[in-house]
Order: sequence, then C-alpha cells, then structure tokens
Amino acid sequence: MTMKAVVYRSYGGPEVLELVELPDPAVHVDSVLVRIKAAAVNPADLAMRAGAAAASVPTYFPVIPGWDIAGVVEQVGLGAPEFKVGDEVIGHIRSDVEHAHGGYAELVSADVRTLAPKPAALGWEQAAALPLAGLAAYRAIVHALHVKADDILLIHGAAGGVGSLAAQIALARGATVIGSDSQASDKYLASLGVRPVTYEQDLADQIRSLAPGGVDAVFDTVGRGALASTAALGHEGTRLASIVQFDFPGTVPVFARLEPADLRAVTELADVGRLTPRIAATFDLADAAAAHRLAESGHPGGRIILIP
Repeated sequence: MTMKAVVYRSYGGPEVLELVELPDPAVHVDSVLVRIKAAAVNPADLAMRAGAAAASVPTYFPVIPGWDIAGVVEQVGLGAPEFKVGDEVIGHIRSDVEHAHGGYAELVSADVRTLAPKPAALGWEQAAALPLAGLAAYRAIVHALHVKADDILLIHGAAGGVGSLAAQIALARGATVIGSDSQASDKYLASLGVRPVTYEQDLADQIRSLAPGGVDAVFDTVGRGALASTAALGHEGTRLASIVQFDFPGTVPVFARLEPADLRAVTELADVGRLTPRIAATFDLADAAAAHRLAESGHPGGRIILIP
C-alpha cells in the first residue's frame, strides 16, 4: 500500500517541496498508525527545509516535514495499549532526526508518547495547530513565568501563534494580560479578554496607563529588542521569558519541549473552551509550497494548515 506525502530531497526554498507516493509507514511495537486529517505549518518546518539546522540535526533525504498533526488511529502496535482503533488524537511528532516520518502525509506511524486525545471542542484544523504552539505557550506561562491569579502579564506578539495561546492560558489562570501587536489585531485580542496595546503608538505610555505599578511578568515572542524597550515597565520582581531572545539579563529561554503531561494539560484547556488556536488559511497537501510561501510572508493572521 502507498500513501501521498510531501517531501524535500535537498535543502532550499518552498520550491523543493514535492508531492510523491511512498509506502505506508510501518507500525512498531510502541507506536500507532494515524490517518492524518490536518497538519500544521510551523516556523520550524520552514527553517528545517532551508537547512538552518543542518549542522546540528542529522538529516536523511527524502524528508517528510511536519511536527504537528491531528488524525484518527488506524492501527495499534502490540505494546501501545494507550489508544485503540478509531481514537481521535493530536500529536507533536518531532524527532531528533529529520527523515521520512513527518506530518505532511496521509499517514504517520507515531510513538504513543507524542500523542494525546484530540479535544472534542476543536475541529481538525484547530486541533492540528495546538501541539507545538500550545506546548511553548504552556511552558512559558506555567513553568518559566509561574503566572498566577492577579498577576499582570505583558505579551509581545500576543496575536501570534504562541502569543495568543499564552494569553489564553494566562487568562485561564486568572491573570490580567496586556498584549502588544499591530493595531489590526486589537479586535481579536480584545475578543480573547486581552488588553491590547499597539506598536503604531507609544508602547511604553500605553502599558503604563494599564499597569501603573508595573507588570509582573513579560513574555516575548517577537524579539527585535522588545524586552529592552519595555524593561523599565516592570518592577524588582518582574519575571522575563522569551522564545526568540535569550541574551537579555534575567530572561528564561522557552522551547516547545514535549512533555506528555503538558500536552494533556493543553488539550484539557482546549476541551473546556479555554484554548482555541486561530486559523488563517488551509491548503491541500499538494499545495504545501504555497503554504510555506504564505508562512514566509510575515504574519498571515493565524496558523496555516495542510489537509491531506
């Protein structure tokens, strides 16, 4: 049996992506075969395709990109009692090696440790957008910044894939969230319960008016000097974290590390309506190159999803 998949056989731009037929993946003892309903396009996919991690991540061509999936279990390994045929799941199927094992395909054989039940409250596209961004956001809010009720949290890039989920997680914990982004995002941020501030006006003055006593925590998802430009808006105990800038004093680096407990915590928040990814566009699997071009264009206004 064969499946359709998107691969690249060398590093390069979106044009190296091609739709091919490959043998169905083998199911190992502790894995399950998942029929993919949707796969998310992540910034990491673009970077890996371009060869940005070539020096540190072993690569065996052809590569099927894609770390985030949502789908239905079709076959279960003998040592994988966690799931059964017909279960709806999401997964962050990142590997330490780049090879023909990614989510831009009709099927994937996934280690059960990388999967969690799909939140019933989310559609397939939203579910596929949840794992990587949700893990990074949860790690920032819960583990790095220890955001709690009554905290005032400032998020730079609050309308982005990670920033918007971080805002929702913080709000669910009872925090007040101030979100900086472009003025075009004000309405979306306000709909989440975030207090928007815009780059187009004096950012410091806007934040001071909302938090005259200073913010308790800052989460940076954009870089470009955002932490330095708002350092004076905190106080002695203000906590800092970033997914992009790690050299600013006192900043805790945040990465989307797969912790099964964190992934399940994220899905549970989504299941009760407290966490919803924002989708900008969907593409057929055959149009993966176009999806990558849109992702590279800047801020598409939400996540980009591939549909097999």
